[in-house]
Amino acid sequence: MQNFSFYNPTKIEFGKDKEKNIGKYISEYSIKKVLIVYGSQRVKKDGLFDIVANSLKEHNIEFVEFAGVVSNPVLSTIKDAIKVAKEQKVEAVLSVGGGSVLDSSKTIAVGTLATCDVWDFFTQKEKITKALPIFDIITLAATGSEMNGYAVVTNEDLKRKDSIFSNFIYPTLSIINPELQKSVSKEYLVYSAADIIAHSIEGYFTAKQHPQYNSAYVENIIKTVIRTTEILLENPSDYDARAEFAWVATNALNETTTVGLSEFSFPNHMIEHSLSALYNVPHGAGLSVVIPAWAKWYYKQNEEQFIRFAKEVFGKDSAIDGILELENWFNKIGTPTKLKQFDLDENSIAEIIENLSFQDEIKKDDLEIILRNAL
Repeated sequence: MQNFSFYNPTKIEFGKDKEKNIGKYISEYSIKKVLIVYGSQRVKKDGLFDIVANSLKEHNIEFVEFAGVVSNPVLSTIKDAIKVAKEQKVEAVLSVGGGSVLDSSKTIAVGTLATCDVWDFFTQKEKITKALPIFDIITLAATGSEMNGYAVVTNEDLKRKDSIFSNFIYPTLSIINPELQKSVSKEYLVYSAADIIAHSIEGYFTAKQHPQYNSAYVENIIKTVIRTTEILLENPSDYDARAEFAWVATNALNETTTVGLSEFSFPNHMIEHSLSALYNVPHGAGLSVVIPAWAKWYYKQNEEQFIRFAKEVFGKDSAIDGILELENWFNKIGTPTKLKQFDLDENSIAEIIENLSFQDEIKKDDLEIILRNAL
């Protein structure tokens, strides 16, 4: 195990009805005015917005609304929200929604206190040195954004999807009530399952050194995702399965899976970001296409770990059998595994590669092999 520093300041409030206390939680930080960020009007139709608003009012916290965040959040919407936040002089950002809403809220929190173009932080022209406090009520288990310092945004003008990381954008407090997630559609449940698995396997497969503790931890996350996804497809109201699914989603990307690892990378995410930026593919759906295609190209570079994965997760003896079992499971639950399911073919490969935000880690010829594996 390598030397490491671990830092995670986010407080988690997990369980039923926790959202009713959001006003109390925010008031403990002496905050008097927040920007509530959300996506569609579903949060109002299902009554969640009223619960939040009433709790804020009870604790004398003013709020301003900003709606319209979309899946694969776009920069133009975020800039509109930053303008509102600055004009209204809000003191914090409250995200009510899934990972796209929270990633947008993190970026808004940075941009509200910045004098430069917020995209400069994504291109590393500027360094994040401050942000408004961020609170969230997460309504979709997938990204793990509720307990990390990452945010991913699409610049629709450039057709680029990039990320920021900073200790300043860890949420101050995140509420995870599994009951708020039971209305998630079947499609987004299985996309979320693929996303959680992707977060778990990036370091697991690419690290130069992977301690057995970390390996076992990741394998447990993946097996829990498989088990609970199958339960929830049959019974979306199963609270215990929903709670476990929500908690492994958080732990898959709060950095507990990667502490002590040597060099590792996120190739599946980087490849998928190109799909999302170009074709607005749902992130998890894109990942379930990329993962098997990448693994079939990469596995011989770390075959021992792929054999371990095959044995521990699927009870198989060979690396390739483990990859095929994962691909078969994706097919079983109904998340895409081929580019053609997005109406893409070999004519799209060059555009996907050209759009990639990194090309030093994997050569263009190898990227073409990976994407052809996905046809």
